[in-house]
Amino acid sequence: MNKIPLLGDEAIAQAAIDAGVSAVYAYPGTPSTEITEYILKSKEAREGEIAASWTSNEKTAMESVLGTSYVGKRGMVCMKHVGLNVAADAFLNSAITGANGGLIVVAAGDPSMHSSQNEQDSRFFGNFAMIPMLEPSNQQQAYDMIHYGYELSEKFEIPVLMRITTRLAHSRAGVNQSKKRKQNALKMPKTAKQFILLPGNARRRYKMLLDTQDAFTAESENSVFNEYIDADEKHLGVIACGISYNYLVENYPDHKTPFPVLKIGQYPLPRKLIEKMYNECEEILVLEEGYPLVEESLRGFMNNGKTIKGRLDGSIPRDGELNPNIVAQALGIPHFEGRESSQHVVGRPPSLCKGCPHIYSYNALNEALEKYARGRVFADIGCYTLGALEPFNAINTCVDMGASITMARGAADAGLVPAVAVIGDSTFSHSGMTGLLDAILGKVPITVMILDNGTTAMTGGQYSNAHGKIEDICIGLGMDKKHIHVLNPIQKHHDENMAVIKKELEYNGVSVIIPRRECIQTLAAKIRAEKRKVKLATQ
Repeated sequence: MNKIPLLGDEAIAQAAIDAGVSAVYAYPGTPSTEITEYILKSKEAREGEIAASWTSNEKTAMESVLGTSYVGKRGMVCMKHVGLNVAADAFLNSAITGANGGLIVVAAGDPSMHSSQNEQDSRFFGNFAMIPMLEPSNQQQAYDMIHYGYELSEKFEIPVLMRITTRLAHSRAGVNQSKKRKQNALKMPKTAKQFILLPGNARRRYKMLLDTQDAFTAESENSVFNEYIDADEKHLGVIACGISYNYLVENYPDHKTPFPVLKIGQYPLPRKLIEKMYNECEEILVLEEGYPLVEESLRGFMNNGKTIKGRLDGSIPRDGELNPNIVAQALGIPHFEGRESSQHVVGRPPSLCKGCPHIYSYNALNEALEKYARGRVFADIGCYTLGALEPFNAINTCVDMGASITMARGAADAGLVPAVAVIGDSTFSHSGMTGLLDAILGKVPITVMILDNGTTAMTGGQYSNAHGKIEDICIGLGMDKKHIHVLNPIQKHHDENMAVIKKELEYNGVSVIIPRRECIQTLAAKIRAEKRKVKLATQ
């Protein structure tokens, strides 16, 4: 076997290639981005004619991969945890349609909110959909689970959810590759109406999903990814899910605990293994990254008087990532009491890059708004959200992808005029277009600033699906051309840019202002690449 060093994200990507995936769709979002980046850059994937692309949003990605599965091919869709909210309609219904070719949904969670709005746990979505879930504890398991996940998906004709978290996604380890598998041949669904969710058929398909739950549980009971590790001391039993197993064993030099451990990597929960631990041990400690899904389940079906500890009783903090120290403290064993970095390292808040076009857009907007009361700028998800910080203090909201335009519309309808929406070009194509259509149809007095730096800068510079099309999209939605303005956001155009913004703030209708200049980082990368190209040509 060939052993290669891979990030957790990269292990998932390579496994999909090796397992015969035919198509991969995604919207970039940390910590999932590197999965699709790896496949897009893979010579092996290109030679195998694997379709891989960034989509406008997670819903379109989920629906695209469902089409891949419909024709019998193996597909994968990747997103961060909050992206599953966007894909939820198609995701939940895919549990009813089932899968034809193997279908894996990868949702990467972000406990501690390193770059996210919340800490939501995608395992609850898996439970909600009633489909099998996989949660690797290390990079090798992430690789192996993809191969197994496709087999599981095709065995039961069901989508499979893989949930990972930041630490696994972005840490590296040696991974043994398995034998490569050819892509599936085209194969139409055995049942002609499988993917038609008219109520009569949907009810029948739902009963089929319910009838398969026991089989999913039996598969989980016998899974190699659910392991009961016995030990002599029965005063405590620990259930460790996914990467939390690593945090547990790092507290023991030989990685052997003196008490039983149930290592969980596959769901539905292996109830028989849990009952075994509950019956043998005096207390149960549940270690899980994210929400207390397992702990809540135990308190439901195993609540027979024994102590169950975890996030709900305060043994583990209710929020944030786990680490070996937190686990050690819950176990009552000695651990390193290091000082918080804030005690001896001066924090440096994030900031817009020097020369970033958003700086000049915010400066012009702030000056144009000087005569109005503050609190009227609704913003969105992207690097431009840093406009909330000093020295700009330019924006007042940031809730979810696309919420800037719709919130501005709602505020204007309620009497806050003028109201301003600030949204990036990629976020606009993700989920801002429908909000703009609503505002245009409602003839709402809002000013929409679409900050066009030509890229999805927050997640590594992926190509924006709205690139070169923003004005045409706005016109197609019904915008009056007279109230669409393209600005050059640089300092020497400050006065004229501010004058345009001022004028449109006074317009009793929808205005679109597009400050357009390439992201300073992608421009620098292009210049470096061109220099390397010239250097190689002259050697």
